[in-house]
Amino acid sequence: MIDALVSALPHVLAPANLFAVLLGTVAGLVVGALPGLTVTTGIAILIPLTFGLDPLFALGMMAGMYNGGSYGGAIPAILMRVPGTPASVATILDGYEMTKRGQAAYALQVAVVSGVIGSVLSAISLILFAPPLVKLSLLFGPAEFFWVAVLGLATVSSLLGEDLIKGLIAALIGLAIGTIGQDISTGVERFTFDLLPLADGLDIVVLLTGLFAIPPVMQMIEEALKVGMSGDLLKLRRQGSVLSKWREFMPIWLRSSVIGIVIGILPGAGGSMSCFLAYNDAKRISKNPESFGKGNPEGVAASEAGNGADNAASLIPALTLGIPGSGVAAVILGGLLVHGLRPGPQLFRDHPDVIYGFMLQMLLSAFLLALVGGLAATRIFGQALRLPRIMLAPIIMLFVAVGVYAVNNSMFDLYMLLGIGLVAYVLEKLDYPSAPIVLGVILGPLAESQLRLALTISGGNAVAIASSPISMILIALTLFVLVAPLWRAWQDSRKAATA
Repeated sequence: MIDALVSALPHVLAPANLFAVLLGTVAGLVVGALPGLTVTTGIAILIPLTFGLDPLFALGMMAGMYNGGSYGGAIPAILMRVPGTPASVATILDGYEMTKRGQAAYALQVAVVSGVIGSVLSAISLILFAPPLVKLSLLFGPAEFFWVAVLGLATVSSLLGEDLIKGLIAALIGLAIGTIGQDISTGVERFTFDLLPLADGLDIVVLLTGLFAIPPVMQMIEEALKVGMSGDLLKLRRQGSVLSKWREFMPIWLRSSVIGIVIGILPGAGGSMSCFLAYNDAKRISKNPESFGKGNPEGVAASEAGNGADNAASLIPALTLGIPGSGVAAVILGGLLVHGLRPGPQLFRDHPDVIYGFMLQMLLSAFLLALVGGLAATRIFGQALRLPRIMLAPIIMLFVAVGVYAVNNSMFDLYMLLGIGLVAYVLEKLDYPSAPIVLGVILGPLAESQLRLALTISGGNAVAIASSPISMILIALTLFVLVAPLWRAWQDSRKAATA
């Protein structure tokens, strides 16, 4: 592992790739700071723009946007009481109260330092834990990879949404989309409706962009907000140094980072859960828990450290097993496939410079966040909040359309983009999660090919694909993931009936 990291370091430090990480971090700050846009949306817009570029350059931009967007969401949360990203909701509780007391600059400083510490520790965990997990995955055969795909679908479907049924339906939609194109064994076309552009399946770039970039834009149009943020709130002055109080914050940073890393590794849990769990933990151990929600900077520190620590950690199962730990990781998984990089042991074997370089870029972008995400940068990028959302919508749509068209120079892709975007908007209104759809498209073909291969090896013996110890463990985990939400719902209904 050390040799691979040393070998990848010169590629990461190449001027072009350094610029990519810096550009991604700056773009992530802006995307995260704009209410209505999320890191998921930003990376979905970014993927078609990086098509054809060097993989490490593209991944560097994604790494920068991931870490930059995580902190960027804290800017409107603290200044406006509007979460820039779903994961910054807990930051509002104390951040906005500090703003009302005239401590906006200090709250933003606490947020960026906490986010940097969480992101750095998360990137270190990615570098330490991903290679051993790859060695474990080498023990997997076709049958085990089939059950890994099933577990990934079950886990993400149940955790990325409050309704298990809707999560499963979303995953089934993704599985159906994944069957479009030529059959992997016979070459027979499936569900192409005699349309030549669909012979190779639905383009992953079009799908990702339509699912995650179009709905937020349509929501902006629907709200038609013509007034941006007041410039008075952006007149920030330096208000002390959080680093001078590092002894007070260090226990919170460490505990919250550990929570974020653990939640990130769990497939499907995501940043929203990590920031709330970290916030609740800080409140629980605080000597003054009653001060939380009333402008306690420890609440901001816990939320942002937990949020930052979730980032790289969510890529650990994504890169090694193809099971993303969050919605953003799911989109990055799609970005890897766009550049011809399939997650799993073969990724670490065939493209070590790229994958270890990406890990180092996650660490580098965390440090860059400290440089570009300081108070001066916050003032500059915060100005984007003054732009009315009704003006942002056509600008974003222009970038999306140009990026998608540039992939294949095809008007058909633009028509598909519009169709997928409209369907995704309706599904979002009905509270269907989008990430399971992406996972269905990615994991569906994998499950199908591995199942067929396992049955071929076993001579058609279906029992054989579930007989190995690893397969049994994966089946048990899948059943637990599916049954646990139903059990909790039954327990809640019983309590409600007896109350």
